[in-house]
Amino acid sequence: MSENYHFIIIGGGIVGLSTAMQLQQEYPNKNTLLLEKENKIASHQTGHNSGVIHAGVYYEPGSFKAKFCKMGVQQTIDFCTKHQLPFEQCGKLIVATNNLELKRMQSLYERCKKNGLNPELLDKNQLKKIEPNITGLGAIKVKETGIIDYISMTNTMAKEFVDMGGKIKLNAEVTYLNENKDQTSVKINSGEMFKSNYLICCAGLQSDRIAKLMGLKIDFQIIPFRGDYFKLNKRFNKVVKHLIYPIPDPAYPFLGVHLTKMIDGSVTVGPNAVLNLSREGYKKFNFNLKDLNQMFFFSGFWKLIFNNWQPAISEFYSSLNKNSYLKICQKYCPSLTISDLEPYRSGVRAQAVSKDGKLIHDFLVEETLRSLHVCNAPSPAATSSLPIGKYIVELIKKKIRKNKNGNNI
Repeated sequence: MSENYHFIIIGGGIVGLSTAMQLQQEYPNKNTLLLEKENKIASHQTGHNSGVIHAGVYYEPGSFKAKFCKMGVQQTIDFCTKHQLPFEQCGKLIVATNNLELKRMQSLYERCKKNGLNPELLDKNQLKKIEPNITGLGAIKVKETGIIDYISMTNTMAKEFVDMGGKIKLNAEVTYLNENKDQTSVKINSGEMFKSNYLICCAGLQSDRIAKLMGLKIDFQIIPFRGDYFKLNKRFNKVVKHLIYPIPDPAYPFLGVHLTKMIDGSVTVGPNAVLNLSREGYKKFNFNLKDLNQMFFFSGFWKLIFNNWQPAISEFYSSLNKNSYLKICQKYCPSLTISDLEPYRSGVRAQAVSKDGKLIHDFLVEETLRSLHVCNAPSPAATSSLPIGKYIVELIKKKIRKNKNGNNI
């Protein structure tokens, strides 16, 4: 015996809950089920990120990342204001600490403007005036950047979804998917079977596996990267007024170790970006045999390693050597000492990698007859969760309109 729903959503992170909430708003008379394999929502990427409302500084102009992020900043702030969730639009400084970074800073400044931001260039003296504890040759000030608690935001979305009639089922790991011209079938680890008219998959770290369960012929794989954070001693809670970021290397997709004010008043440093041997392992020496085997037998993994071995070694070394990590932080905050770096949680980023070893930078959505899969939702997915959810709802509406017209979807 199976339960029937109009919509089923797989994944209880912020993208899945944003989609569920907006889908239920659009179709209040339809029944919607969200399946989450953990015992609580926001258990993985949503609950382990730095809590930054990204402004859209780094992303290719015209890309989904750039467009969704620009929309997401204001929509996130509006959502928090409406629901009385804490946030602060404190702004950030992207700091150049050498001449090469000064040259890169100019290019980054131009990209900010192309992405519709209002950046301000600061020289060494202007930087020191507004952030006396930060050292650099110059900086870009981006006032739109902010901080938030994304777990609280996701929980609020879940409450909205349930209050409108949606259903959330926890401890529900998907083990089987099938689709025909009339419906989709979903089986979970308990043996329960569910059927739906439309299936939406927002599975994050497991997105490629869910896509393969549905029979999609994908040519990428999720490679996990762990980001280690430290929390600064509480005497540093007022060390900065803004978020402090380094000038990133354009050849590398990660933003580098940054100094982040948290919404609870504390300050963290991180993350680095270390190849992880487990998709959902948050300790330095966690490994998962299934994850490891899948990576090692994927040609794109080895091509990625071959093309990026130098930064990979550097990141791995900094993860094992606290003094090395400290030196990265001291580039722009020289007053920090080894004892100021206190333990804090890590996060794991789901990075889609193509079979030729290239990192997939933009959002990636794949569709079948009656399903839609968010295959890649990299940072700034949390900031962009509301416009991503809206985009998915619009794609589902198109499917439904085609179906009503008697066409195959």
